[in-house]
Amino acid sequence: MSKGPMQRHWLLYPITLLYGMVVGLRNKLFDWKILRSEEFDIPIISVGNLTVGGTGKTPHTEYLIELLSQSFKVALLSRGYKRKTSGYRLSTDNSTSKEIGDEPYQIKQKYPCIHVAVDGNRCRGIHHLCEDDQSKDVEVVLLDDAFQHRYVVPGINIVLADYNRPIHEDRLMPIGMLREPISSIHRAHVVIITKCPTDIKPIDFRIVAKHLELRPYQRLYFTTFVYGDLRAFTNSAIHRSLATITPDTHILLVTGIASAAPLVEKLREQTEHITHMEYGDHHTFTRSELQTIGKTFAGIEAPSKLIITTEKDAARLSGYELDETIKNNLYTLPIKVEFLQEQEKSFNQYITDYVSKNSRNRIVHQRTHAHKP
Repeated sequence: MSKGPMQRHWLLYPITLLYGMVVGLRNKLFDWKILRSEEFDIPIISVGNLTVGGTGKTPHTEYLIELLSQSFKVALLSRGYKRKTSGYRLSTDNSTSKEIGDEPYQIKQKYPCIHVAVDGNRCRGIHHLCEDDQSKDVEVVLLDDAFQHRYVVPGINIVLADYNRPIHEDRLMPIGMLREPISSIHRAHVVIITKCPTDIKPIDFRIVAKHLELRPYQRLYFTTFVYGDLRAFTNSAIHRSLATITPDTHILLVTGIASAAPLVEKLREQTEHITHMEYGDHHTFTRSELQTIGKTFAGIEAPSKLIITTEKDAARLSGYELDETIKNNLYTLPIKVEFLQEQEKSFNQYITDYVSKNSRNRIVHQRTHAHKP
């Protein structure tokens, strides 16, 4: 007899309890200075979350890149999840998603003028970025998914939380999706509630703020996603508006992300004819799966049809030999972050003020130590 959801829940409870004890002890060791955190003389902004995936780290990181790269030399440091390499690696124009990971590859392709590096050891990675000849002009480092990486002390710690998955109702893994207890949110300087509906009411903002119980030094922001034009996989300069998708158009949607529900909901505003081939987050496609995608698309009998995927999935697919039919009909759908409650100006000012002040500190530090070997 198979076990029901409630029975499985109680079977996982001892594991959740043990996991919570380990996480709690680790945090205490950092709080007591037994495990050491390193501070750097360069502005460091961490973007992370309390839960496992799906909060929108990449779009929010790209927002910060676009904001800061106007005035500063920006570097992104990631661990490069699921890459086939190890240690520190600074991306080049020839780097592949297999070498640096899909998200760093996606960002390097969109923002070639910034430094993108990967290293599981974030302290070592920051030292390389600041000291190596290829990247020592960096003025601010963005840390991807580093809220739990307490060996680095960021100047601004940003935590993202999905509006549709309230963290105050969640539980620790493996029963729930929390990496840490919700009380850990007090380490954050900024909390951003992501994926909010655009018609959210003022009372909803107050309810969320009340449940989070943030402290006076913490800032709370609300964002939503805005979808851009479709871009041809073979040539990103070719754009196609979502409005060109008619109710008769049939979409083959291919995703390997943590939560595709908002994307499906957006596409259903255009057409109900959606075949969704859904894979796990950061999925590595096999030859057989790519053949199945091609056969599925070929089997769709419709006068107008196309394949749509996310930017992250497109970054992985770029490393494969794709069938011409797939390549010629494949489009990516980019997303951007938009702040609600007219909070954009406040957020931008807070971030740029911090980087401006601390970039000057780095310049002074470099000049002071210029005589040292």
